[in-house]
Amino acid sequence: MLGLICVFAVARVALSFKADGAKVAVREYLDAFIVAGLAALFLITFVIRTFYIPSGSMVPTLQQNDVLLVNEFEYRVHAPQRGDIVVFKPPIYSATDFIKRVVAVPGDTLRVTGGTVYVNGKPVSEPYISQAPSYDLRIGNYGISVDNGGGLRRLSPAQADVPPRSRWQAPDRVPAGFYFVMGDNRNDSDDSHIWGFAQLHGAFASGPLAQTSAKAQFTGRAFLLLWPLNRLRILY
Repeated sequence: MLGLICVFAVARVALSFKADGAKVAVREYLDAFIVAGLAALFLITFVIRTFYIPSGSMVPTLQQNDVLLVNEFEYRVHAPQRGDIVVFKPPIYSATDFIKRVVAVPGDTLRVTGGTVYVNGKPVSEPYISQAPSYDLRIGNYGISVDNGGGLRRLSPAQADVPPRSRWQAPDRVPAGFYFVMGDNRNDSDDSHIWGFAQLHGAFASGPLAQTSAKAQFTGRAFLLLWPLNRLRILY
C-alpha cells in the first residue's frame, strides 16, 4: 500500500507543474486517493488488523477460516473486560496468536461445576457456547485446579502460566495482570484450563515460555466478523 501511495504522490507532483482543466481534475482525484491511502495505512498499522481463524475452538461463534477485524488500540486505553473476544500471545509455543473469550478478570473468583461457570459466586449465562464444559475447575490456594474425571489436579507451573504466590493478591482470585480465557467450543479448546492464564504484558510468569525472550501481549479485541459476507456482523 505504501508503494501505491508513493506512486500517486509522484504523479501528483508531476501534474502540479501544469494547470489545465483536465489535469486539475486528475490532481483532485489523486489528492483524495493519497489522503484515503494514508488514513488506511494508519489504521492498518496502529488501530486495526485482520485475523484468520485457524481452528474450531470458538465454534459456534466463529468458524474455521472466518476472517475478523481486531481493534489493536482498545487495550491501550482500558483493560480487557469479561466477555471480550481477545487476540493474544499464548503462554505456550505457537506460530500464531490465539483467540478466546475472557471469562474472568483480575480480582475475580472462578469455578466450573456441573457444566456451569461461576464468576464471583454467580452463574454466568453463556448462550454463545457450543456445549457445557465436561470438566470441573476452580481457582484457589494460589493455583488452578482441573478435574477431568479423576479428581482436581493443579496445573503445573512447568507447563502452565500460573504465577508464583508472591504475585497473587488473594489465594482464590485471579491475580493482577492475568486473565482466564476459554474457547466457546469448551470441550475442544486449548485454553486456560490447560495452559493457565493469559497474561496482559511482560515476561511470562511460568510455563514453557517463562525462561525465554518471549513477551506476553494482548493484541486486541475482535469486533467484526468480516468474512464470509453472509455472516458479516458485530462481535459481542
